[in-house]
Amino acid sequence: MTQELKLKLDSNGLLPAVIQDAKNGTVLMLGYMNPEAVKRTLETGEVWFYSRSRQEMWHKGATSGNRLIVRETFIDCDNDTVLVKAEPMGPVCHTGESNCFFRSLSADELDV
Repeated sequence: MTQELKLKLDSNGLLPAVIQDAKNGTVLMLGYMNPEAVKRTLETGEVWFYSRSRQEMWHKGATSGNRLIVRETFIDCDNDTVLVKAEPMGPVCHTGESNCFFRSLSADELDV
């Protein structure tokens, strides 16, 4: 018998989801999931998110065709962050880059 897992959601009912390339370990993107997105991701084998700006479910690649195929899923020790190891089917970033972390950041560039 397996023990039921209770996700620890933020005040908006979401948790961060780190998406990592299953083959080479590159961090591809960070998105947010609600419990329904977690469930759909686990059930369908493709990554789903909850869009904070549009306030709706979002199937990665539904429009672009650049889907993320799930290879493994993990929850962190606090049950408040998901890690999905996935195989990208095309560029992950909406800019056309292979991942969302393609820009370097230095202290002299930061305007806070």
